[in-house]
Amino acid sequence: MVVTHRRAVATMLLVTLLWSIAGVVTRHLDTAGSFELTFWRSAANAVALTLLLGWQRGFAQLGRELRQGGRVLWLSGLCWTVMFTSFMVALTLTTVANVLITMSLAPLFTALISRALLGQRLPGRAWAAIVVAGIGVAWMYGSQVGGGSPRDAVGTLVALSVPIAGATMWTLLQLNARGAVSGQAPADMTPAVLIGAVLSSLLTLPLSLPFQASASDVGWLTMLGVVQLAIPCVLAVAAGKVLRAPEAALLGLLEIIFGVAWTWLGTTESPTPAVLGGGGLVLAALVANEAIALRRPATAAKAAA
Repeated sequence: MVVTHRRAVATMLLVTLLWSIAGVVTRHLDTAGSFELTFWRSAANAVALTLLLGWQRGFAQLGRELRQGGRVLWLSGLCWTVMFTSFMVALTLTTVANVLITMSLAPLFTALISRALLGQRLPGRAWAAIVVAGIGVAWMYGSQVGGGSPRDAVGTLVALSVPIAGATMWTLLQLNARGAVSGQAPADMTPAVLIGAVLSSLLTLPLSLPFQASASDVGWLTMLGVVQLAIPCVLAVAAGKVLRAPEAALLGLLEIIFGVAWTWLGTTESPTPAVLGGGGLVLAALVANEAIALRRPATAAKAAA
């Protein structure tokens, strides 16, 4: 099935909706510690991806892809490792809003990294959307960080590694799609998500012992590993083959809106007026950017006709 631009955008909307449930779920856990949260979620993700990818292409073929994927595949896997690990650790150190707002810096990092590595020129609408979204983020971020505790500061710093890794991952996807690495043919980057899940679970296992999570906690974290990670991450890689790196990162900002909304409705962490106002700017920038992007191909087709 051919993935069109419209379908890729719709896929990313679903992806961000699924990604956004992590914050509200973790706020309802009983006894699981910081690294244990990451371990159970990443382990469930690794098992689900192994079964899914093994069923799709055969376990022998999956093993060959992992062995022969090349450096770009493993670099992408390391990016997923950072994202899987840092996100959950940051959630235990500061508020959901702080983590999500910090993650929203991804489009800015992506634009800079993709321009440096790919020489990718961005249309004016994309830069305008990034600027407006940045203003919204600054509005929200200033409210959240101002007067925060040292623990909040540490959590924010940990969360900062997520958008940097995410920006690098999106750029690697584009670099791979161009087949610009040592003259190699583009590789399937989906196994990189599995690499990230396995490495994340291995890194956090010794830090999780002795286990303290209740059976209920393990059940919720397993659900996150499958529904909030395995499925949407595979879909995100597929969408990333069509969307330009900054555009994919910009769409990923919707996770902030969804995540803050879930947390507001399902916990006692109520967003401030600044979070609501800044989030509105982010959403407006996304809608305007995508509306123009989707309209222009149709206009060009009419002109050609």
